[in-house]
Amino acid sequence: MSKLIEIKDQIAKLQKQAEEIRTKEFDKTVQEILDKMQAFGITAKDLQTASAPGRGKKGRAGKSGSSAKKSGKSHVLAGKPVAAKYRGPNGETWSGRGLMPKWLASLVAQGRTKEEFAVTPS
Repeated sequence: MSKLIEIKDQIAKLQKQAEEIRTKEFDKTVQEILDKMQAFGITAKDLQTASAPGRGKKGRAGKSGSSAKKSGKSHVLAGKPVAAKYRGPNGETWSGRGLMPKWLASLVAQGRTKEEFAVTPS
């Protein structure tokens, strides 16, 4: 018998063994997952929510920063309003994120400080 035929027979035998092991371990793994889901009160909906990018239960960190930008996905909090951290003399506000607004930049250029316009939490 040629080496090639022997090797192909071995491959077929190993693939059959691998499939049997996978089937046996698959059932065991599914049962372990179901047991943990029941113990923690996890539903299929929870799994779908957790698998969505940047989503999940409390305590899980979502994607953010440059990794979210590289993947083309926006951050979960993107576009949500943020409380004002600075308020100008004419009622202008700034959250402290992004570029400094012109009204504050001009006041800083005149020698004032950002901290003078900080909103104190109530």
